[in-house]
Amino acid sequence: MCTHARSGLSPLLLALLFIVAGAAVLAGRPSFASADFREFDARAALDYSQAALRRTLSDHEFLDTEGRTVRLSDFEGQPVLINMVYSACDHTCTISTKHLSRIAQIARNALGQDSFTILTIGFDTARDNPETMRLYARQQGMSNAANWKFLSTDQATIDALSAEMGFIYYATPRGFDHMAKVTVLDQDRVVYRHVYGEVFETPLLVEPLKELVFDARRAESPFEALGARVRLFCTTYDAAADRYYFDYSLFVGMGVGLTVILSTLWFLIHEFRRRPRKRRLA
Repeated sequence: MCTHARSGLSPLLLALLFIVAGAAVLAGRPSFASADFREFDARAALDYSQAALRRTLSDHEFLDTEGRTVRLSDFEGQPVLINMVYSACDHTCTISTKHLSRIAQIARNALGQDSFTILTIGFDTARDNPETMRLYARQQGMSNAANWKFLSTDQATIDALSAEMGFIYYATPRGFDHMAKVTVLDQDRVVYRHVYGEVFETPLLVEPLKELVFDARRAESPFEALGARVRLFCTTYDAAADRYYFDYSLFVGMGVGLTVILSTLWFLIHEFRRRPRKRRLA
C-alpha cells in the first residue's frame, strides 16, 4: 500500500499525511534513520518535507537498470525530478509514475525534449535492484524513455537521501506507506520544490520547471537573458487543452502599441515642420 496526498497544502493533504504518521506508529519500525516520527502529527510531517527546500543534496551514488554506476552530479546543469517508488507496488506507485510521465511530456513539449531529467529511485533496498527496476520501467511502458533513469541503491544511501529530501516512508505488512511527491532539483542539486500527490494539476510541476529552464540569471549574454525572460513570461498554460504554448499576443500588443506611438510621433513631427512654412509664406 502506498499512502498518498493531493497537491497543495489543503486539509486533505494534512489528513493523508496524518495517515502516513499513523501507519508508522502501528508498524513501529521506521524505514529511515533521519528522525523519530512515532509522535509526530500531519503538520510535522509536512514541515519535515518542506524543510528540505533550498537544501543541497549530497552526490549520492546509484545503479541504473544496466548495473552501471551513476551519481547525482552526472545530471547537474539542468533541472532534475526525483520520485521515490518501490518496485513491488502495484497501485499507487504505478499511478504516480504514469501520471508523472504524462505531465513530463507536456513539459518537454513546452520547454524542450532535453530540458530536464527524471530519476525514479527504488527505496525498497531488499528488493529493488537493477533487474527489478528495469522490469518496473517496462511495466510502466518506459523502458526507452529519454532522459528518464530508473535507479536503485543501498539502504545507507536511501536513508541519507530520504533525510535530505524530507521523504517519509514506513514498512507495513502490505508493503510500504510513503509520501507521494515529486521533488524538483535545480541545476545545482538544490531542492527547489515539492509537488505532492499521485495525481496533481499540470502547472504545479511545469511552472517550477519553467522557472528553472528559463532562468535569465544563468544566461551568458544580455541577449540570452532577454530571450529567457521572454520565454518565461510568454509560455502560457491552456487549462482547456491541458497544454503549454508560446503566446504571441504579447508581441502583437507590443507591435500595435509601438505602431501607435511611432504614428503619433510622425504626426507631431510632421505638424511641427509644417507650421514654420505657413508663417514664412504669410
